[in-house]
Amino acid sequence: MIAVLARAGAELGLAEPRAGARAADGVFQGLGGDEADRGGDGEADFLAVAVWDRQAEVCAEFLGKGSRVAVDGRLRSRSWQEEGKRRSAVGVVARRVEFLGGPRSDDGAEVIPFAPAATAG
Repeated sequence: MIAVLARAGAELGLAEPRAGARAADGVFQGLGGDEADRGGDGEADFLAVAVWDRQAEVCAEFLGKGSRVAVDGRLRSRSWQEEGKRRSAVGVVARRVEFLGGPRSDDGAEVIPFAPAATAG
């Protein structure tokens, strides 16, 4: 099992890779740690995350680029040949995705479901 705090790096794409199953694949930028933890290079770590079924539909609908999430799941590694070179990648198959911020509007702003209470004054 692995747990990751992250921001969606892009909009999630929803697909139906097999009959009756829905999947959303996305790239997430890891959160946490400081620049020293990343070797001081200032580069972000990105991780491919696969989400399945109803949870995939909800993620595709409500997660936008920059949305904060907590993901727990299992690591998945894969390898392939590309132009004569051996390539490999590690990603996460999500078991649970928890939204850490509100949904986003069409202009990318976070949606506040209700107005703040007026202060007496």
